Amino acid sequence: MKIHPLAVIHPSAKLGHNVTVGPFAVVEANVAIGHNCTIESHAVIKADATLGDNNHIFEGAVLGGLPQHVRIPERPGSMIIGSGNTIRENVTIHRAMEEGHLTIVGNNNLMMAGAHIAHDCHVGDHVIFANNCMMAGHVIVEDRAFVSGGVAVHQFCRIGRMAMVGGQARIVKDIPPFVTIDGGSGYVVGLNSIGLRRNGATTAEITQLKAAYRLVYRSNLKWNEIVDQLGRDYRNGLAAHFYEFFVGTHRGITQERRMPPGATIKLPEVNAPAEATPATRALAG
Repeated sequence: MKIHPLAVIHPSAKLGHNVTVGPFAVVEANVAIGHNCTIESHAVIKADATLGDNNHIFEGAVLGGLPQHVRIPERPGSMIIGSGNTIRENVTIHRAMEEGHLTIVGNNNLMMAGAHIAHDCHVGDHVIFANNCMMAGHVIVEDRAFVSGGVAVHQFCRIGRMAMVGGQARIVKDIPPFVTIDGGSGYVVGLNSIGLRRNGATTAEITQLKAAYRLVYRSNLKWNEIVDQLGRDYRNGLAAHFYEFFVGTHRGITQERRMPPGATIKLPEVNAPAEATPATRALAG
């Protein structure tokens, strides 16, 4: 281990092999840090936090801090971070609200400077959070999602697998897997085709996803009919995750941004909602 003499390590903290801790970093009581981790200067790992192997924590990050809540319990929960994560400058990740509950961050994620993960959030693997994005409490972010800079996500929302959220979007409903969110309007603007190809999706899988997407956003079916048909028609492949995701929604699904049918000139107000259809009314839930 390489512990700088100006670092503060609580005697009860457990550090793995080949851990590096920089000057003025603080590791509090009952922290467990895995092998080959680097804790840079002025980073703080709060009490009871657990980190896996091969994590790189940059300057000023605070991991496992108390929830930002007006009624913090006397015995709050804790935080677990997996392995292979890069957590850049001044990132904050808070522990869960209630004892026995966890804020969970998976493996191989990149959190850029200033990102915030609130209490009781669950983050999957290979997720990218760009600068200054903000996850409120109880947000779920599935594997390989990309959240751009300045995005604000309302509590209890979910961001689906391989979704791409544009910069400065305001998210108040669940974002389906595999879609792209326009940062200006916060609406769905199609599949995340580039992300799908980068993650190895085949042409056949993308074609199937397009058909499922049209069923969700372009049909005139009621919401329960959409979900039932997804469950019947898409039992395998990536599209099967649409059904799995939609049956678990409680906040509703983010709407699609579309021009009104028959329009030939683009509307100047890009934030104006598209014309309501039975499907979009159901999505607005």
